[in-house]
Amino acid sequence: MELRDIEIFLTLAEELHFGRTAARLHVTPARVSQAIKQQERRIGGALFERTSRAVKLTPLGTLLHADLEPVYRELRQSLQRARMAAQGVTDTLRVGMIPDIAHDLRPAWAAFRARHPECRLELGHSGFIEPFKSLRDGQIGALIAWLPVEESDLTVGPVVYTEPRVLSVAVDHPLADRGTVSMEIFGDDHPVTTARPHLPEYWEDAYNPYATRSGRPVDNRVQVASYEQIQRLVSTGRMIHPIGAHAARYFQRPDVVYLPITDGPRFRWGLVWRTDDDNRYVHSLARIFRDLGTHVA
Repeated sequence: MELRDIEIFLTLAEELHFGRTAARLHVTPARVSQAIKQQERRIGGALFERTSRAVKLTPLGTLLHADLEPVYRELRQSLQRARMAAQGVTDTLRVGMIPDIAHDLRPAWAAFRARHPECRLELGHSGFIEPFKSLRDGQIGALIAWLPVEESDLTVGPVVYTEPRVLSVAVDHPLADRGTVSMEIFGDDHPVTTARPHLPEYWEDAYNPYATRSGRPVDNRVQVASYEQIQRLVSTGRMIHPIGAHAARYFQRPDVVYLPITDGPRFRWGLVWRTDDDNRYVHSLARIFRDLGTHVA
């Protein structure tokens, strides 16, 4: 089976749609259909059930997918490593970022790349659901997360960024015309977010406190799973949400306004990594951040 035919099979198994598969691979639907038919003739059985309304894997197709997918993934990684080695790149450091502040931290990224041309630096978004899983699984080497982080198996390095808090509300929300707000507003029974039990309680409390400074409980909480969901709920007036001031620059929307919170503690974002992972590139990046100092927004 040709490598391209394997790619077509695996993509169709994911998309379950000939048109979307063709568009994703920049080929024609006829080319996808032809490749699948050739594979089925070679194997001697149907890989997909096709009707006018749906496409789905047959048991034989499911078996083939389970066998081929990890092999193909490893092959692509091997080819990528070979391409990188040909360019003099022998390692990769992946950094996950919960805040979308990569542009603000570009001096650190430039310094790292200049110091380590042999290491590819890859920056990616990390969600707040099970926030430390990708670190613990080794999918990323370091994470930029809000502080404090109090996990026994994780090391907290330098604070890389601090910023004020703002409140995101819908443009037609009763709070929208206030100009500024106090943290006490959260005690007024406005719905706010929670992602428990998918993140540590102390960590959520640091971001979205469970009580105001005067002791009023903040317990009208809506379960969320992503920032995209939060934006939808805020923009339709179903909740209010505290966030770092960077959101006013990175997430401008016509249906949301950001109000400065006058008495909220500043958000602190720090570099975090696994204590048992002695990755020299992570430690080098930490030294670079220490040398540059905290970016104050």
